[in-house]
Amino acid sequence: MQAWRVHRNGEPSEVMRLEETDRPTPGDGQVLIEVLAANINFPDALLCRGQYQVRPPLPFTPGVEICGRTADGRRVLTTPALPNGGFAEYVVADEAALLPAPDTLDDAEAAALHIGYQTGWFGLHRRAHLRAGETLLVHAAAGGVGSAAVQLGKAAGATVIGVVGGPDKARTAAGLGYDLVIDRHSEDIVAAVKEATGGRGADVVYDPVGGDAYAKSVKCVAFEGRVIVVGFACGVIPTPALNHALVKNYSIVGLHWGLYNTKDPAAVRACHDELTRLAAQGAIKPLISERVGLAGAAVAVQRVADGTSTGRLVVLPSGAAR
Repeated sequence: MQAWRVHRNGEPSEVMRLEETDRPTPGDGQVLIEVLAANINFPDALLCRGQYQVRPPLPFTPGVEICGRTADGRRVLTTPALPNGGFAEYVVADEAALLPAPDTLDDAEAAALHIGYQTGWFGLHRRAHLRAGETLLVHAAAGGVGSAAVQLGKAAGATVIGVVGGPDKARTAAGLGYDLVIDRHSEDIVAAVKEATGGRGADVVYDPVGGDAYAKSVKCVAFEGRVIVVGFACGVIPTPALNHALVKNYSIVGLHWGLYNTKDPAAVRACHDELTRLAAQGAIKPLISERVGLAGAAVAVQRVADGTSTGRLVVLPSGAAR
């Protein structure tokens, strides 16, 4: 089969190589899965760079979530067992971790429903306890993570404000259902949030960016607000001023979705059932900005790494737009 493999750490476009290799062999409790679609996530870039919290042995294949088909014909979502990730024609995964792909979504959409939407749901509901009528501030609003958060926030009855970088991303975000879109390149985030909320600020902040995004967020978070720390896509890990959190009476909440797979797998399945229900209702639908063939995976991962993409980029090993 064909698979992208990383033999040394570095930028995705430089270290990913498309190679012929053997199909992975399932171990006990595992199944072989044909990859129908592999969604590209920022962690795929971090894996290539050797900066992710999990560092598989070299060489490895990136690709942390797929929609695939089992030998008995089931269409499933899963996180492949590294070092044999999803940018390949076949993967292996734990049978116990397979989730049924929603019938209302095509392969590319289904592949993008898993990590980003699960992270959004656990962040907004399990960790922040977002309530109807509250204001949600979402950073990286035009990306895959942000587009998931806005849909989940609106489904929960919240007012959602999105922050983007540049007019092109602002136009993309404007079509996603945000109540307000702020371009951080030309607008003052803090002033715009306070104006939109009558001076109150955002009740919940969803921050996958870190750095300056976090610094601005705590300046416009509401009384009893919750800042959800999802990731550090800008590469800068903030150092929270705990005296500031005390004086303003807000919470800083960490979210590592992957831990739920081992600590509370039943919660992951319950979340998937809820996401499937919301997808069937049309309340959520992954924004797929581009479908690329297997040969285009390295360039697409680099675009996600560089922050130049919008929505979700999905790799289709067959090369067809499913």
